[in-house]
Amino acid sequence: MRKNYKMLLCYDGSRYYGWEHQPDTDTVQGRLEEAFYAVFGEISEINGAGRTDAGVHARGMTANVWLDTEYPTGRIRRLLNENLPDDIAVLEIKPASDKFHARYSAVGKTYCYTCHYGEYRAVFDRKYVYELDRTPDLDAMRKAAAILTGKHDFASFCRQAAGYPSTVRVVDVISVEQADGYITFTVHGTGFMRNMVRILVGTLLEVGFGKIPVSEVEKILYAKNREAAGYTVPAQGLCLMKVDY
Repeated sequence: MRKNYKMLLCYDGSRYYGWEHQPDTDTVQGRLEEAFYAVFGEISEINGAGRTDAGVHARGMTANVWLDTEYPTGRIRRLLNENLPDDIAVLEIKPASDKFHARYSAVGKTYCYTCHYGEYRAVFDRKYVYELDRTPDLDAMRKAAAILTGKHDFASFCRQAAGYPSTVRVVDVISVEQADGYITFTVHGTGFMRNMVRILVGTLLEVGFGKIPVSEVEKILYAKNREAAGYTVPAQGLCLMKVDY
């Protein structure tokens, strides 16, 4: 009898072309499908909580899959990890209700974007941070983040906004923290559009570098035009931390 299972995953997205399965392309979902085939002899439909872009990492991706097996969950997790590359891991797998869907049941997500600055590059973190050539103004970025926090139309902060039924989202946390040469942007919201977090961070950095005045940030929101906002920061600094249900 087929049962629904909820999985918690982590992965280093450096060498993958994102989460979503694509023909003849190395993706996280594709590698998971291969592992399930190796263990169960069939390709299982794996539903992820989101579609992280190429090069984006995850410490807390959630997925669900339907399986017909009598294996205990501990054995399933062990067998899957034995058949996964060392940059993807199943942290937990447990039975879920029939109605649970990793994407459609989600009510919130937390992302973290990490930058580094200093006399020397972060050599051992180079695949997970965005190197800055100078220190941005944190106070200005925090003021801009406060303007962007809340329920807004984020069309200016989305790649290909026309592809969404609505570009209105609730972003209830945008924090900017600094420690030991690292600047972290933590963003929590009900859902995010393509490149949205990376564009938000790019805009805040342009504020921090004095390219965009804090007074212009509200105008960028109202413009509903991608060209009004800042640049899209590189993928390697972004990590999906948690999905809320």
